[in-house]
Order: sequence, then C-alpha cells, then structure tokens
Amino acid sequence: MRLHRLEVQAFGPYAGREVVDFDLLGADGLFLMHGDTGAGKTTLLDAVAFALFGAVPGARGQVKRLRCDLAEAHVATEVALELTVQGHRLRVVRSPEYQRPKRRGEGTTTQPAKASLSWLGPAPHGTAADGLTRVDEVSRTVQRLVGMSADQFFQVVLLPQGEFARFLRAETTEREQLLERLFGTRRFADVERWFRERRTARGRELDQARQAVREWRARLAQAAGEELPEDAGTEWVAELRRGAASAVAEAREDERRARTAAEHAERELERRRTLAERVRRVRAAHAQLATLAEQAEARGEWAARLAAGRRAETVTGVAAEADRQADRVRQALAIETKCRRAAVAAGVSEVDALAVDLRARAGELREEAGALAGLVAEAEQQRRDRVRLERLAESATYATTEAEALGEKLRGIPERIRHLRTERDETADAAARLEPLRTRERETAALLADSRTEPELRLAADRAADAERAAVEAHQLARERLLDLRERRLAGMAAELAARLSPGTPCPVCGGAEHPAPATAASGSVGEAEERAVAERERAADERRQQAVAARHRADAALATLRERLGGRTPDELAETAAELRAEIDRLAERAERRARLDQSLRAAEAEVEELTAQRADAERAVASAEAERTALAERVEDRARRLDAARGEHADVAERRDHLLAVVRALEELAEARTARAAAEDRLAECRAAVTEALDRAGFSEVESARAAALDATAAAELERALADANAAEAAARATLAEPDLAEVSPDTGVDVESARQEHARLRAEAEAAVATLHAAARRERDLGELAERFTAAVAELRPAEEEFAELDALTDVVNGRGQNSRRMSLRSYVLAARLEEVAVAATARLRTMSMGRYSFVHSDAAGARGTRGGLGLDVLDDYSGAVRPAKTLSGGESFLASLALALGLADVVAAETGGTLLDTLFIDEGFGTLDAETLDTVMNVLDELRAGGRIVGLVSHVEELRQRIPTRLRVRKSRTGSTLAVTA
Repeated sequence: MRLHRLEVQAFGPYAGREVVDFDLLGADGLFLMHGDTGAGKTTLLDAVAFALFGAVPGARGQVKRLRCDLAEAHVATEVALELTVQGHRLRVVRSPEYQRPKRRGEGTTTQPAKASLSWLGPAPHGTAADGLTRVDEVSRTVQRLVGMSADQFFQVVLLPQGEFARFLRAETTEREQLLERLFGTRRFADVERWFRERRTARGRELDQARQAVREWRARLAQAAGEELPEDAGTEWVAELRRGAASAVAEAREDERRARTAAEHAERELERRRTLAERVRRVRAAHAQLATLAEQAEARGEWAARLAAGRRAETVTGVAAEADRQADRVRQALAIETKCRRAAVAAGVSEVDALAVDLRARAGELREEAGALAGLVAEAEQQRRDRVRLERLAESATYATTEAEALGEKLRGIPERIRHLRTERDETADAAARLEPLRTRERETAALLADSRTEPELRLAADRAADAERAAVEAHQLARERLLDLRERRLAGMAAELAARLSPGTPCPVCGGAEHPAPATAASGSVGEAEERAVAERERAADERRQQAVAARHRADAALATLRERLGGRTPDELAETAAELRAEIDRLAERAERRARLDQSLRAAEAEVEELTAQRADAERAVASAEAERTALAERVEDRARRLDAARGEHADVAERRDHLLAVVRALEELAEARTARAAAEDRLAECRAAVTEALDRAGFSEVESARAAALDATAAAELERALADANAAEAAARATLAEPDLAEVSPDTGVDVESARQEHARLRAEAEAAVATLHAAARRERDLGELAERFTAAVAELRPAEEEFAELDALTDVVNGRGQNSRRMSLRSYVLAARLEEVAVAATARLRTMSMGRYSFVHSDAAGARGTRGGLGLDVLDDYSGAVRPAKTLSGGESFLASLALALGLADVVAAETGGTLLDTLFIDEGFGTLDAETLDTVMNVLDELRAGGRIVGLVSHVEELRQRIPTRLRVRKSRTGSTLAVTA
C-alpha cells in the first residue's frame, strides 16, 4: 500500500485547504514532518486514518470533534486521500458529521457524514466501475483492500507516540488486549468459550441424569411402601419385585373364594325377590277390582253428563256470536249519529243522502281543493318576496354609503406611501455601510489588544537572545572539553590497551603473545567512563543550545509578525480610531434599525390600498346587484297579487279557503263510511239469529238458557273423559294380570323373607369387592415396580458413560482455558498469541541488535506468572554485555525508544503477513527521537535507510533539530492564529 496525495480542508487546525504530495516527499524514501507543538503534525496522520476508516486513533477518536474551529462557516470539512493498494489506484473522500450554521434563520444544524470512493484506473472485479458513495460500502471496500482493521492499521502503519513503549512495559493482560486487536484471535476465544459452555451444558445434563436415578430410586421405595435403604441397588430392586409377585398370587386365591360365595348368595336373593314380586302383583289386582266395583254407579252418571255437555256445545257457540253482533250494531249506530252531527256543523246539507251520493259530493270538493294547492305555495312565496324587497332596499342604501366612505380613505394614502419610501431609501444606505465598518472595528480592536503585548514580546525576544548566547557559549565550552579529553585519551590509548594484556594472550594491535615492554599510563590519562560522561554533558549542552535557538527564532518571529501588523501605529492611535469607528457604527446602526419598521409600515400601507380598493369595488357591485334584483322582484310580486285575490273568494286567503273545502270532504267521507258499516252490521245480526234457532232444534233444547246450563267447560269435560278412561284401563289391567300363567298358582296370602337374603348377599359381596381391590392393588404394585425397575436400570446404565464423558470434557476444558493439568497456565488464546509474540520478537530482534550495536535482543517467555497467573506473553531483553536476561522496564529512555521502534517495525511485518501479505510501502513514526544520542541516532537512521532501500517510504514526525540536517525532504507545519499551513522544503 502506497500513499500518493492527501488533501485536508477545515480539518483539525487547518482552516483552509492544504495538500500533501507523498510522491514528492517520498522521492528519497524518507521525509520529515516538523513544526511547533500543536501545529498539526499528528493531525495529518489522523487525516490519513480518517480517510481510510472514518476514525482517528487513540483518545482523539473518542472526542469526535474533527472540524476546525477557525474555518469559515461556508467551508466544508473534508479529507481526500489518493493511494495504491493491491495494484489498484483509488481516491477516497470523507466528511465527518459536524454542526454548521443554518442557511436560513438562526442556530445550527447537523451536517451528516459523507464518503465516496472513485477508481483512478480499472476497478477491481466485482465492484462498481463508477465508484461508491455509501459510507458503509466505502468502509468495507477499503478494509477489504488494505487487508486489516482500523486498530491494526493504527498500530502497524501509524506508529503512535508512546504506544509501543507502553506495550514493552505492559503487564500480561494489557499486552494480551493489544495483540488480540492486531491478530484477530477472537475465534480462539470463541473456542475457549465453546468448551466452557459445552462443559456447563454437559454438567447440567449429568446433574439431571443423577437426579433422575435418585428420583427413580425414591419412586421405587414409595411404590413398595418401604423405607429407602442407603445401599439401594439392583439386588434391592429384585427383592422388591419378588415380594410383589408373591403378594399377587395370594390375593388372586382369596378373590376366587370370595367371588364364588357372593355369586351363590346373589342367586338365592334373586329367587326370593321374584316370588315376593308375584305375590305383590296378585294382591294389587284383587284390590283394584274391588275398588272399581264400588264405583260402577258413579261412572254411569259421568257418562250421561258428558254426553249432554257435548250436545250443548253446538248451541252455545252460535248464541255467543249473535250476542257479539248485536253489540256491533249498537256501536255502528252511535258512530253514524256522531258523523251526522259533524257533517251538519261543517255546513253539509245532504246529511240524509245515501252513502254513494255522499262519496260523489266529497270527490267534487277534493278536486276543487287540489286546484288551490299551487296557489297556497305562491301565497307563501308572496310573503317572502315582500320581505326580500324591504331588505334589498336597505342593502342598496348601506352599500352606497360604504363605497363613499372607502373612497374618502383612499384619497389620503398615496401621499403617506411616498413619504415612507423616501425614508426607507435613506436607511438602506446606512445598512450597506454598517458591516464594513464593523469589520474594521473588529480588526482595530484585535490590533489594539496585540499592540499592548509588544513590550512583553520585545522583552521575551531579548531574553531569548541572551539565553541563546549563554547556551552557545556553554555548548562551545563542553565541546572543547570533550575534544580535549578525546585527544588525551587517544594519547594514552597504548597504556589503556596494555592494561588489558595478560601473559600468553595475543596483543589486539600486533598479535604477539609476548609483551616485553607494555606502556604505562601517564599522569592525567583519561578512561572510557570519563570520556562517556563528558560526551553526555556535551550532548545535553547541545540540546539546550538547539532549544535556545528555536526559542529565540520563535520570539523574533512573533515580534516581527506583530510589528508588521501594527504598521507603526501606537496603541493611542488605535484606540482613537476604534472610538471613531464605534461612534459611526452606533449612528448608522440607529438609522439601519428603522429600516425594518419602515419596510413593515410601507407594506402595511400598500396592503391597505389594495384592501380598500377591493372593498370599494365590492360595495359598488353590491349596490348595482341590489337595485337590479329589487326591480325584477317588484314586478313578480304585483302580478302574483292579482291572481291570489281572485282565488281566495270570500275567505281571508287561499289557504283558508282550501282548508275549509278539505274539512267538508273529510266530514262527507266519514258519514258515508259510518252509514255503510251500520247497514252491514244489521245484516250480519239477522244471519246469526237464524243460525241460533236452527242449532236449538238439532240439539234438542227448547231455549238458549237450557243449553248453556247443560254445557261443560273444557277442563271439566277433560276430567270426566280421563276418569272414565282410567277406570276402564285399570279394570282391564287387573284382569290381565290375574290371567298370566306365572300367577295362576300364587295365593295372595303367601309370605316371603327377602330381607335376610339381601343382608347375607350384601355381606358376601362386600367381602368379594374387598378381595378384588386387594388383588388389583397387588397387581398394580407389581406392575409399577416392574416399570420403575426397568427405568431405574436404564437410568443407571446411561449415567456411567455420561460421567466418563463429562470427566474427559472437564479436564480438556481446563487445559484449553489454562487451568488443571496445564502447567504453564496458558489458555488456547494465550498460546496462539504467545506464538505470534514469539514471531514478533524474532522479527524485532534483528533490528534491535542493529540499532543497539549488538547489545540487546528480545527474549520471549512462556512461563506462568506470579501466584499462578496466566503466562505465555512475557517479553524480556537479553543484555549481551552482561549475558543476563532482564525485564524491559529496566531499559533507559533512549534504549526504550530503540526497543519500542524495533518492536513496532517487527510487529508491522508480522501483522502484514498475518492479514494477507499486503505490502506496506508507507510507514509513519511519530516522535521519540529526542531520547537518542548522536551515535545511536546514526544507527537508527541506518535501519530506516534499510527500510527505504527496500522500497518503503518512511515519514518521521519529530522536533529534533538534528533530523532537519540529516533529512533533506521536509514538510513544515506552520501554526498561526488563523490556522495551520504546510510547506515542503528540499
């Protein structure tokens, strides 16, 4: 993966649009990013990470505030990155979610996150040729091409500040968390969890199987009715089954004897019951015949009375109908008399005419009333139209008055509108001049505030210059001291070498084994330790010199920038200018504030003109409409009045005349109907009286009253019929009973003892039922014991292999999770991570030995931790000077940086191979070089030269001044109050 071009806009400290050309910077394979603290060096690395994954590394990614606070409101926050990965060149553009001012109104709104991916060459197979625009699709595609997650990328491409120093000194748990993120060992954690969950599940199943065995044993004891022994097993179960079988055989023999005795008693009881029933039937038949003989005379009377009642029914029904018809005739006469009086009151003269004549006269009058119905509706409309004429006259008068009043109002408004427009034009000029003056006021206020800091900046510049001179002098003295010591040491080097000689060992200079005249140390000779101490002091003095030079440059630049901005103006001049601008702004603001009120007044006046004009037009149209409608309506009212006067006759109006005619029609029709009903009722009464005379002759009665006396109601007749039928049926049944063959020889005086036989049968039957219940209980117990014994035996058989399987699974789960027989206390996941860490240690050792000049090597340890904690992720260093393995925490600051850098580079190689072998052509190393001396820095730079010699591009982020001299291609980040900017120097 190689980066080509990065563009940032309104991102982090960059208010404008800045471009980083990695092809230009990486032409030599190595470049440096430097600048003031907080200028935005690390932000460029954040921009690379955000473009690829939509996130930034470390704690900065948790804040989620990526937009530059100094950017203009209309400038969008955006990061664009061009890169080549797996042979495909692409461009990724992302914008984070941020708050921006609303385009209309006040307040802010949320600008949503956006992302796009476009191919700058042929698109990969299976992807859209025109690119992607969805955030999730862009993220998935980038991660698939890069071949690693965001966490892995942050660790192996953007080697972060202090991360690997912390990893080097971390405990096992912290180191494990980082390695898990990098190598994706979650699947091994899933395996551990699968073993734990499976052991838990199988443990529950084993507990259930054991509980089942206990339950079957308890149920066996309960079914047998015995106490559960402590050593209950298969022999105890067999004994229970043998006892149950013996009890069943004994109960079956007792049941057979009891059943035989009960059957014999039942047959004897049945014989006595049959004989007693025959005697009872014979006695009942003789008693029934004696009773019927005593009722013979009464039954004859019942029959005669029933026959007379049936003959009287033919007369009483016809006589009742004649009486009802006589009542109807009387009612019809009363109704006819009432209707005759009503007709006379209505003015009818033909009250004695026939019904057909009355109906004919009513038809004539109804036709006359029908002809008047339409005129009644016209009379009602005539009343409404006269009311409408009055209202139209009033409306015309009111509309005329309103139109005149509106015209008076309209005549005074145009002059007021002209005056308002003149005043508004005057305020528009004030508003246009206001914003430029406010901008000048803000600039002047900022300059005034900055001008008051000039003495402090001048004093700081003088102090920085003095500090620089002192630091330069101190460094020169330290340098001279170091050169002097080195010269003295070189002069005494022969004595130093001679001090190391021993008899028989070859000389490191000439190779001889004899040393006839070894040199001796002169007075004032210098050793290696003293030279190293002085060199360290010289390096510290040089570092203080560089810091002083940088501080003096910053102070001079700040003072020069301020003086350039002030342009020779004093604070008093600036204050006076600010006061003049404030007064002018207040004057113009007061005039500009009136513009809104004038605009509102002008719009109100113009709207009032439109509204009054429309109202006057409506009023004029209303006058014309009312006058036209009133004229037409007056003509219709006059014509209708002539027709209504002719139709009402001598009545007050047409409706009254029509009501009179309808009342006469109703009286005639009611009289005709009553007269017809009375004639029909008289005819029906004559027919009923003739039918009564005929019925008396047929029934043999002389008059109606005699027939009514002999008549029976329905209840009495039914009772007589039922009594006669019951007596006849009882006599026939009694004689039939005595005639049966089984009762021929039975005497009504025979006695039978049934009770003693019933008691004996009940006793024997109870004994038989008890014997059956005992047999059933014994058989059920034997059956239950058999079923429970089989299930108990099956449960015991299933339990043994389950216990053996669980023991094996339990031991294996402990080993996989770093417990039990696992002597190193390493889980499966830790074992895999330990293997990866061992690969990292091997890859990092090659570079660490080079950078430490062969002194240090990484040593991986898989020993268990203290107090039984998990092991496998130990990482120590082997010191070749002492031959001892010691913790990485004992390394000095510079040594820790070397070890961390070597570890980071080794980890990058291993992770790249683990994630699919994606070649990482571009690496970034963020800070840490300030802890190295000049000689070690040379060694580190040689290692970085090896990286770029292999085709990689390495970007360094550092404050170290010496790196600026060593690395020709540099990207400088300048920080100012209006946002950071970038510049490339070569």
